[in-house]
Amino acid sequence: MIVDRQGRRFRNLRVSLTAACNYACTYCVPDGKRLVAAQDELSAESMARGVAYLIEAAGIERLRITGGEPLVSPKLEVFLREVSQLGLADVSLTSNGQLLSRKLPLLLDSGIRRLNVSLDTLDATAFRAIARGGDLGAVLAGLEEARAAGVKIKLNMVPLRGQNLDQVLPLLDYCLERGFELRFIELMRMGHLARDGNGFLQQFVGMAELLAMIGQRHAFVQADAPVDATALRYEIPGQGFFGVIANESVPFCRTCSRLRLSSTGWLHGCLSSSNRHYVGDLLDKPRHQALPALQRLLVRALGDKQEVAFSGGVTVMKIIGG
Repeated sequence: MIVDRQGRRFRNLRVSLTAACNYACTYCVPDGKRLVAAQDELSAESMARGVAYLIEAAGIERLRITGGEPLVSPKLEVFLREVSQLGLADVSLTSNGQLLSRKLPLLLDSGIRRLNVSLDTLDATAFRAIARGGDLGAVLAGLEEARAAGVKIKLNMVPLRGQNLDQVLPLLDYCLERGFELRFIELMRMGHLARDGNGFLQQFVGMAELLAMIGQRHAFVQADAPVDATALRYEIPGQGFFGVIANESVPFCRTCSRLRLSSTGWLHGCLSSSNRHYVGDLLDKPRHQALPALQRLLVRALGDKQEVAFSGGVTVMKIIGG
């Protein structure tokens, strides 16, 4: 087992199945262009083999499939079939929900029972302005179908000053009514926002302001969460839960257990580091050759983690997953 001096190790793996996305959200890409699949993306089989090797080399316990937008990837079905046989404690998927209705049978057949869906507003006009693509109605319909099928759902909202701050309470009430758990994610200094400090500050909304807004309508208390959780979790007694991923206000780097594998075969140990480690050439090697080399790279990836707090990163979030 690979452990650093703060006692951190990799438990949670996030695999970016593709860089392609059918949205071009304002906080993710600066130019409004949708991201497309990279020419050198790994096959589904190679990525699944990567997950298997990382389970053995790092002790990975939980997997989240991300993108880009994983539901647009032609690799999804094969990848799900392969990783469902690896004995992981939990396999979940993060999506923007645009294709959820169409892909829900595949997800259910593959054993996916937990989804994180990004949804920044219930206002159709604001939705188009932020996502720069997609249809709000299709997302909401997919959520209802997934809920009816018994899927556990968390919604992710990035509050943005001047764009969707008026949606904090409507989205929270929407989730409470349906048994969803809403996660407010503080804007992150990633990609173009890491380079544009003024643009970041103009849009950023911190946890204290969010909790004050929620407190005007709901009484809440802090709830328990796993020690390596990114979110501070709160309960509205008798109604449900919500969380805040407060990467700026209350950094969680000291307990981070996340490792990311990109669709092009790069390991990222930390979102706040520009370092990355190529493993694509190892994934076609036999186990006895791949594992020693992979463990050496994992030591370096773990060393990339910040000691205390997230300080920003120039990598575009959708290339390496949320």
